[in-house]
Amino acid sequence: MKQALFLLLVLLAGAQAAEPLRMVIIGDSTVCEYPEASPSRGWGHFIQGYFKDDIQVVNLAASGRSTKTFIAEGRWKKALEEKPRYIFIQFGHNDSHPAERPEATDAATTYPEFLRRYVDEARAIGAIPILVTPMVRRLFEGDHLRDELAPYAAAMQKVAAEKKVPLVKLHDSSKQLVEKLGETKSAELANAPTDRTHFNEKGAKAMAELVMKELPDAEPSLKAYLK
Repeated sequence: MKQALFLLLVLLAGAQAAEPLRMVIIGDSTVCEYPEASPSRGWGHFIQGYFKDDIQVVNLAASGRSTKTFIAEGRWKKALEEKPRYIFIQFGHNDSHPAERPEATDAATTYPEFLRRYVDEARAIGAIPILVTPMVRRLFEGDHLRDELAPYAAAMQKVAAEKKVPLVKLHDSSKQLVEKLGETKSAELANAPTDRTHFNEKGAKAMAELVMKELPDAEPSLKAYLK
């Protein structure tokens, strides 16, 4: 009887050990999942392919959301309930909307306040938050970008330094890529000819590649889980 009970406990422990760690992704339309028939893709759609089976990616990003509305709608609560080990956090595009819009936040005040809340509450459940600065919009003035999201990227970088949070500088790397491609070639990343923010599969995969290029240095504990 004792031997049978011991074997059962060993089997249960093995089953628990085999359960993959969860990695939750939160963010906006540049990150989220889309129906297969949609021309749009977010970079979060392609992250699972970089990891071994030890990691299960749960993409909870949602179109149109900001640091403020993601919390207000209960989406952040749902993310925490997944009990993830890692949480990717990328917001900024909708935060930067005009101040009268309900999703808007201020880069100098409310935006970093919400980011601090994400970091603190992630850590409170034992998760490791990873901040990802918002990639650029493809808005050109001559050969250079009109960098509307720079204040939000800078604010996130300051929070990362203050809180000692792993940081992926997607804003910087995407700016380098888009300026290198130029206005005409970078349009090949778009989900529609006139869209300067969202991505098709090629564009989303390019953003995922930029994220994953920095990630092992930003959070070294993930190196063991990479393919």
